[in-house]
Amino acid sequence: MVAGLLDLNLRTDPAQGRASEVGRRIAAQIPNLFGRLVFLHSLRDTDSGRYSHPLLLESFGPEVADRTLHHTHHQAFMEWLRLSLAEQKEDVDDYLRMSGSDVYHLCYRELVPVNAHQVERQLYLTDLEVVLQLISFE
Repeated sequence: MVAGLLDLNLRTDPAQGRASEVGRRIAAQIPNLFGRLVFLHSLRDTDSGRYSHPLLLESFGPEVADRTLHHTHHQAFMEWLRLSLAEQKEDVDDYLRMSGSDVYHLCYRELVPVNAHQVERQLYLTDLEVVLQLISFE
């Protein structure tokens, strides 16, 4: 329902529609989905809970930037949930290889968008813990 309302707002507000396109392009520069979740989470201020990115702030202002990045983060999260476990493992493998991180230092719990439902959050955590165990056994 909320996603539907956001989509309706994007269609009726031309500035928000342009901002959404910019937000998608910013996120698309990250070559894997898990990396996008990490990146989009990094754009959220932990104190205020608001998202920001210099390009969006300068072009559209703080309200539109926050709304756009919040929506983009949630979309990336939902896309992640639609992946099979094998696809999630491949994506995390790719992220670890590209970032130089290791499985033992991967901070993944905070990557869930704040508006995710509890069942979505639990599915994400369960799947990711299985994926991380598979990777650690290799």
